[in-house]
Amino acid sequence: MNFKTIALSAVVLSVATVSFAKPVEYKIDPTHTATVFTWDHFGFSTPSGNFSDIQGTIKVDNEKPANSAVNVTIPLSSINTNVKALDEHLLKPDFFDAEKYPNITFKSTKVQPNGKNKYKITGDLTIKNVTKPVVLDAVLNKQAEHPMTKAQSIGFNATTSFDRSAFGVGAYVPNVGDKITVNITTEASVDNKK
Repeated sequence: MNFKTIALSAVVLSVATVSFAKPVEYKIDPTHTATVFTWDHFGFSTPSGNFSDIQGTIKVDNEKPANSAVNVTIPLSSINTNVKALDEHLLKPDFFDAEKYPNITFKSTKVQPNGKNKYKITGDLTIKNVTKPVVLDAVLNKQAEHPMTKAQSIGFNATTSFDRSAFGVGAYVPNVGDKITVNITTEASVDNKK
């Protein structure tokens, strides 16, 4: 093997390594994604609600997790507490004011490994045009080819909590709890149509 062959092999290996390490963008699958939120109700119970039809992307860099990113939009119109009257009330101005602010958004600002398959995802949560930092405690469930779609896919669970009053959604605090606990599950896949 001469010098030219060695040099060419090194270049090919270098390009392959860079290509392999390139961050991968996954598109969130809204049919397998849910955001469940709970709150305290006068100390008697802990009701829950759910948002669906969630849109967004998850960019993953396995080699350098700090280069990863999450960008999510949650339509308030998808809210479901299993109580129709409550759903309608939550969309009104004393809560989400959904006619004026139709979406909740989350954009990550930092991704940090936190143990095996665990990450702390810090980001900006925006509700009613108020933006505050929150931290998601995320767990990577699986990263592989999906057996049904054959697309490269990824799945996470995550939790967070925050005071709703900080976002201008403080009606009936403290009788109805201020702290909201959120549990998220999501699947996302590479969009092969791009």
